[in-house]
Amino acid sequence: MDTVRLAYGETGLDLRCDPAVTTVVTPRHHRVSAPPQEILRRALRAPVAGPPLRDRVRRGQTVAISACDGTRPQPRHLMIPAILEELDGLVDLEDVVVLVATGTHRGNSPAELRAMFGDAVVDSVRIVNHDARDRGSLTWMGELGAGVPVWLNSEWVDADVRITTGFVEPHFFAGFSGGPKLVAPGLAALETVLVLHDAYRIGHPRATWGLVEGNPVHDDVRAIAAATGVTFGFDVVLNQDKEVVAAFGGDLLEMHAAAVRTARGVAMQPVPQLFDVVVTTNSGYPLDQNLYQSVKGMSAAFQVVKPGGTIVCAAECRDGFPDHGSYRSVLASADSPAALFAEISARTDTVPDQWQVQIQARIQAACRVVMHTSYLSDADLATAHLSQTADISLAVAEALAAAGPDARLCVLPEGPQTIPYVLEADR
Repeated sequence: MDTVRLAYGETGLDLRCDPAVTTVVTPRHHRVSAPPQEILRRALRAPVAGPPLRDRVRRGQTVAISACDGTRPQPRHLMIPAILEELDGLVDLEDVVVLVATGTHRGNSPAELRAMFGDAVVDSVRIVNHDARDRGSLTWMGELGAGVPVWLNSEWVDADVRITTGFVEPHFFAGFSGGPKLVAPGLAALETVLVLHDAYRIGHPRATWGLVEGNPVHDDVRAIAAATGVTFGFDVVLNQDKEVVAAFGGDLLEMHAAAVRTARGVAMQPVPQLFDVVVTTNSGYPLDQNLYQSVKGMSAAFQVVKPGGTIVCAAECRDGFPDHGSYRSVLASADSPAALFAEISARTDTVPDQWQVQIQARIQAACRVVMHTSYLSDADLATAHLSQTADISLAVAEALAAAGPDARLCVLPEGPQTIPYVLEADR
């Protein structure tokens, strides 16, 4: 038996499996070509499109910087200082605000912000958690894209200079993360996010991993960012060790398109067949801190599991479901995943967290999903129509045995950091 190390929490988890029946899919390892500060500085000074960052800013202007929240492994502690260094002597630090683009997620605590940004940033600039539910902190921008009612964070809208910062990886219904997503849904109102993530858009066949153009979610996300204005976009691509391998700056959409091309080569890989059993993760901490986020790992596995097959998902879930929001209650609102999927698909309105539930219900209606967590009980998971195993290697062996003598296993040790797809569906 071979041992495959799975990304799980902060420590990892071992899976024992038979190499004769196993295909392991990992990100293509990209070596770091230079110190991260040098890579970042080059992107700010030699952008993909348009002038360098410093040439876009005038003395006395106010600056808003959008950054990912704590569920994303963005190197904020490197990217924000790189921006501040470029603007040194041109912009006063008291005129800078960093907006944590939470979307509909919870805000990050003071301790989390220090871990995310570093003490130097926290102590020198104002950092604000975006709140999608606080109408008093939002500004109406009009109806944009395909009929999306858009409210955005007022501090973002009112700033003279608006800079997005993110990291680009495949996204399970928006195609890729980063870029315009740091405006909406990142800094948008709940009502805006509900439309962007309604049943029609999420259920569209092009609302999936790796597809941007013609994806109704990403088409509207791009339209919102373009219509409301971004001064400078700044994205990175990371390798499996969360190191910066490439950085991109400049005009938002052109910058993001270049980052997507690199991210696709890093994180999407073809496989020759569908598999009876697929083991996945949610890429370890911080991405696997709750079940809600772990749907991404399930979705990555779903791309290559046979109908009626088994997905085994290892996600620590130290933050539970989580308890905030309606995700847990919506999951428990129907008798089965199939009934839940049918109910959501038939809705003409949208409720918070419906999009994650819709994708999860579609997966669970088509195949068996077994979880391995450290913080959710069997009873907790049963309310979400999920079972749990304490021994992931045993669960995989049993699933393969049940599938028959020719059963095959696929392992995604880094979960959605690598998106497999069958060759016949090659993009």
